[in-house]
Order: sequence, then C-alpha cells, then structure tokens
Amino acid sequence: MAEGQNQEVRKRGRPAGRKTIQNQNGGQIQSLVRGLTLLERLAESEDGVGLTNLAQQVGLAPSTTHRLLMTFQQHLFVRSDPVLGKWYIGVGAFSIGNAFLHHREYLAQARPVMHDLMELTGETVNLALVDSGRAVFIAQVESREVMRMVVRLGSHAPLHASGVGKAFLATMTDSEVSEILHQHGLPRVTENTLSTPEALHADLLKVRAQGYAIDDEEHAIGLRCVASTIHDEQGKALAAISLSGPKARIPDERIAQLGLDVVRSADEITRCIGGHRPTY
Repeated sequence: MAEGQNQEVRKRGRPAGRKTIQNQNGGQIQSLVRGLTLLERLAESEDGVGLTNLAQQVGLAPSTTHRLLMTFQQHLFVRSDPVLGKWYIGVGAFSIGNAFLHHREYLAQARPVMHDLMELTGETVNLALVDSGRAVFIAQVESREVMRMVVRLGSHAPLHASGVGKAFLATMTDSEVSEILHQHGLPRVTENTLSTPEALHADLLKVRAQGYAIDDEEHAIGLRCVASTIHDEQGKALAAISLSGPKARIPDERIAQLGLDVVRSADEITRCIGGHRPTY
C-alpha cells in the first residue's frame, strides 16, 4: 500500500455499500433512535397512545414497538393502562428530565452572581460539581487581571486537594468521606496537600464551622482558592462556587473577608433556587 493512501480493509464477500455499513456500525444507534422517538411521541401526548397508533406514528411494526415499550416499562420510562389499551410516558423519564431542569436552573441563577463576585473581589470565580468522587469545573468567570487562574471546563480536581472539593467533603458524613478516601486515597499533589485522614478531618471541621474551604497551595503552588457550597431544598450540596487567584493577591489577612464574600454568593444562589444551607 503506497504511503498516504487511505484504503478500507474488508472481509471477502459482498462489497460494503452504504446500507451494509449502516447495518454493521449503526444497528445499536438505530435501536436507540427508535426508542427515543417512541418516548418523544408519548411525551407529546396528554391522553396516551394506543400501540397500533404509536407504531404507525414512528413507522415501526407493532411487534417491534411492543418490544421497545416493554423494555422501557421495566425501567419505568413508560407505563401502560391495560383497560384503555394505551401507553403513557413514565416517572423514569420525568426524573431524568427534572434532573436536567434542576441543573440548568442553578447554572442560570449562578452566572450573574459569579460575575458580581468576580467584580467585587477581582479574582476568577468557578462553579464545580462532584462526579465519581472528583470535583468537575462546569463554569467560570475569569478575572480581569493579567495574572489569573484559568481552568478548562470539564477538568477534574481531587476533592481533598481543592477548595471546591473540600467544601463538598465538609457537607458529607464521616462514612461518605471514608468511602471516597478508600476509593481515591490521598495522593500528594503539592507539598501542601493534606495527605493524611487526620489532617483532612481537622480541616473539614474548620470548613463546617466557618462555612467556606481554603485551598492553600494544595493543588498548585502559588495559587489560593476560597470555596463554599450551594444547596437544594433539602440542604444537599448541589455545586460549589469558588474564587481563585495568586497567593500574592490573596494574603492571609484577606482570606476572612473573601470567605464571607464567597459564602454570601453561595447563599444567594441557594436562596434563588429555593434551597437552604444545613447546620452542622
């Protein structure tokens, strides 16, 4: 094969035309599209849809439609009324949609507050959530300073070695914290990282008492962060907001005031979404 040529290697037999390729590589995707189309049709109907009618709407055989519906019903995405012979959207689909709306709501409420906090403090403001035992940054308002902290959205940080992470840990029970430490350990990121359970536990007690967490060059040398959590109507931590900047601009004597600013911003977002901060 000459250099630079891009040729497809195929097994012997009938040439792989477009339809064959779709069948080989897109079979699972096609089933997914069919299932999602069924859910969309049911979601659009207020009075439910009969099997035959639904099959005609999506262009599938009634037997195929019934198999998909039975699978969805096992996971509560649809429900049926045997008396009326109709299918309806289920509570499982509602739960997923409601989760999206809830996340979108606090993101929308957080953005103007994040801008205000950046203008007030002059430092970069971040919003993060917890996923698989790590903090994930999902929004940011950058400082106007030439020297500023910038993170790539979607990037991760260890819970024990970040301001937002420790803010989250402080809202968890001791058993939940122990489980996370069991799964992820306490790897040392910098020389300031809290690398023993005792040190982390003592720090979390301070976070609970003052309402905000401090990352004192624990994730990156020369960088300090101050963070606090945003809570839902049950007091559960949904997200954490933080401000970050070089240590030279966040000296010891400034941390207490920045902590109050961050807590005030977190509580403002919490109130906007109908939540409340729990007491410890």
